[in-house]
Amino acid sequence: MGMFSESVDVVCTASGQPLELQWAGRRYTVCAEPVRWYERRQWWVEESRAPLGSGPGLVDHEIWRVQVLAADNPRGSNGATQEPLTLDLTRHIGSDRWRLLRIHDALKPRTA
Repeated sequence: MGMFSESVDVVCTASGQPLELQWAGRRYTVCAEPVRWYERRQWWVEESRAPLGSGPGLVDHEIWRVQVLAADNPRGSNGATQEPLTLDLTRHIGSDRWRLLRIHDALKPRTA
């Protein structure tokens, strides 16, 4: 699993669920039901205090785990159906900006 932070453009449904994303010059579509959860962050490292009612976005990160397929090439270079790629995304609630946090399938061993 690779972990980092890189900006991505995400298109969401009316309810805020990721539907497709643009990353590294490619467009991907979500191919399975995304999963959402919240993680605590060490906000006190960056902020001196948390104003009352500012939990979402300051205290908690909204994380989405999505499975995506490249929209421009539904089959791999060898003509086989491509495997979904599992990604963790986070959305900054105040700015509505999205970042890619983890790529779960990046280091999966390949067989010949």
